[in-house]
Amino acid sequence: MRVRVGSLNPAKVRPVREVFGAWWPDAEVEGVDVPSGVPGQPVGEAQTREGAVNRARAALVGADWGVGLEGGVTFEREEARLFGFVAVARGDRVEVARTAEMRLPPGVAARVRAGEELGRVMDELLGTVDVNRGVGSFGALSRGLVTRADVWRQGVAFAAVPFLDPGLYPEP
Repeated sequence: MRVRVGSLNPAKVRPVREVFGAWWPDAEVEGVDVPSGVPGQPVGEAQTREGAVNRARAALVGADWGVGLEGGVTFEREEARLFGFVAVARGDRVEVARTAEMRLPPGVAARVRAGEELGRVMDELLGTVDVNRGVGSFGALSRGLVTRADVWRQGVAFAAVPFLDPGLYPEP
């Protein structure tokens, strides 16, 4: 079974490998560079979901499964929240799940609202390089308790669940 992830980021590929490997030990999981079709820093649920679905569909080409993971932010008044969507595609069917979310610090929220990408803001704030390829903002802000991969792992599992027992989840 061949699974392609619409990203080369190890913090996204690893959780997909862990989930699919737990259910199907023979699964071959690889990351591929595909466009999201949305801005580098998606804002709002619609844009973030669209990016995940676009990545999953693009990754499906030449594979049995395509998986797209897209992180985004939402704004409400002065507050910003970090979250993501995961899309799992197989054939013509795409299932989507939303991840956990976390409030961003006000200074970070203001910069992201002004158009900066979250990963770059966090790197500058924390003195890190490519935090988004490691523990991510979730991991950095929770002091490693809940990493980016942890959040993605749940989202991947929940998006893939309807494929495990089609009798319980008939195609829409």
